[in-house]
Amino acid sequence: MTSEPTTIGMRIDAVIASLESLPHSNPEILYASLIGASLMFSFLVINSGGSSMALLTDGGDADSLNKPKKISKAKPMASTSDEPQPKWHILRLTNYIVTFGFLLSVLKFASNATTYLDDSTSLLQFLIIWSFSMCYFFGFFGISFVELDELECEPQNHQHQMIRKPMPAKESAAPPVKVVKMHPPASSAPVCTDPTSFKKPSSSIPTNIKELSNSEIASLVVQDKVKDHQLEKLLDPHRAVEVRRLKVDLQLDSLGRGGALAELPHKHDLDYKRVLGANCEIVVGYIPIPVGMAGPITLNGESIYIPMATTEGCLVASTNRGCKAITQGSGAVSSILRDGITRAPCVRLPSAKEASDVFLWIERPENFKKLKEVFESTTSFGKLIEARPSVAGKNVYIRLRCFAGDAMGMNMISKGSLAVIECLRQVFPNISLVALSGNMCTDKKAAAINWIEGRGKSVVIEATIPKNVVRSTLKTSVPAIVEANVNKNLIGSAMAGVVGGFNAHASNNVTAVFLATGQDPAQNVESANCITLMEETQEGDLWISCTMPSIEVGTVGGGTGLPAQAACLKAIGVKGGGENPGDNAKQLAHVVAAATMAGELSLMAALASNSLVAAHMAHNRKPASK
Repeated sequence: MTSEPTTIGMRIDAVIASLESLPHSNPEILYASLIGASLMFSFLVINSGGSSMALLTDGGDADSLNKPKKISKAKPMASTSDEPQPKWHILRLTNYIVTFGFLLSVLKFASNATTYLDDSTSLLQFLIIWSFSMCYFFGFFGISFVELDELECEPQNHQHQMIRKPMPAKESAAPPVKVVKMHPPASSAPVCTDPTSFKKPSSSIPTNIKELSNSEIASLVVQDKVKDHQLEKLLDPHRAVEVRRLKVDLQLDSLGRGGALAELPHKHDLDYKRVLGANCEIVVGYIPIPVGMAGPITLNGESIYIPMATTEGCLVASTNRGCKAITQGSGAVSSILRDGITRAPCVRLPSAKEASDVFLWIERPENFKKLKEVFESTTSFGKLIEARPSVAGKNVYIRLRCFAGDAMGMNMISKGSLAVIECLRQVFPNISLVALSGNMCTDKKAAAINWIEGRGKSVVIEATIPKNVVRSTLKTSVPAIVEANVNKNLIGSAMAGVVGGFNAHASNNVTAVFLATGQDPAQNVESANCITLMEETQEGDLWISCTMPSIEVGTVGGGTGLPAQAACLKAIGVKGGGENPGDNAKQLAHVVAAATMAGELSLMAALASNSLVAAHMAHNRKPASK
């Protein structure tokens, strides 16, 4: 004969029956005692949970869960947080009221249980009171247990979130706390999304840093005891700029260029006398543009800092990361292939036959010598290198190319072009000048002739980045960045039918350097012509090159004479004319190419890991000013 399985309910009935069968037992009193004991245990657990919360919020660590600390009644919650603190004394008082109310109701029911069980109205009242009490108890248990479990698992994170005010100067700073819950960064990110930029200042930073002099803080930054990007957080933004200027000046001084930033204003100041007759008319003021300093970058064996004027967040930081990666690798090696600014006047003849006669006359070497002689009679430094004619019906476009020394050369070649036209008029009296610039120069417009023939300085620059640097600094892999470059900069640009735009954002860096150094920003159209190539070497490293056939720069004339722009040129080491005519302008072209390659490298790394948008959302957005 099989026995029926024993259920939990049957076991409970058996226990109750055994209790009722005990001699001299009063079931009501026994039940009341059990309930009372359970409630007292619950009451102790509830209030100890609140104390634990208060204890940890008061600055305790993980061990303080097992090491109770007495909490001051005057200050139950240490004011270490800007956030409003829970009012634990009110919760404790509520616990007392609910618990004693529940106990009284149980005792009252136990004193006359038979009567209350027969009275449905009284029984309903007791059930409502008990249901409310149970909901309160279980709800509070849940809060307490969840909070305690979270604190026990991640005490450091909780402490990091609760303590936000800096430690007083007289107290020792707390050790840096690892943020456990922070969302991990992508596998690659621009330098401005480096996780270190989100961390709280480390304990190595003096707690009284605001009391130090600017020179002392600058020395700490140079020694890497204080991170450059933390200055605005540790100090106010205005003082941060002053400290950073001292720090950069110390770095430039090591290159023999100390004091270069003395003429770079960081307060509202402009000498309008220098503007008059040179840079602008009907002047009503000026627009200040922030100037950042990227680098150092090793360029042709020399350490260079690159000033960049921009309002685009992340541009300088990203370029700085590219400079770091290049310097950690082979350094940048740059060469100039051609050097000559161009101007192409348009002349017109009565017939296409006469236009072709002009074409053939210019092509003869002996005649070019005549044109060269009259051209160079108008300038001290300019040298006519080439005169290349093109015919369109009755029109002849004569593309003149000349060496302009350290000047960008537009004024120089324009003056010489007029002399060339006068020389031609002596041979061809019917020739007429339609326009001094016939758009085959080509100036400030996208043109295939600049991409193919070059204009200004034609530069090619390269570097090799070790694969471990690609991973550690650029946060991506060599195959990933090479593949992204092929599909974006080469195939994508070809699909778009671009001219000279086989790059990620060359014009970004070209324009930023142009603005900082007094170049003509409109000439970034042709100066940013660039093809960026990347390959994986046999050793698995990254080889990168940028070929830029038409960089138009100068270190004398134009905006280079303004104090701020001259200061940036001095920081590079190319202010004014070089020891040999053209040396400084060539070096500036190398620097523009280096900045471009650094920017290409860093941006392509960000694109290869899909971290670009996250970087700009985190660092290129801020609340609108009220």
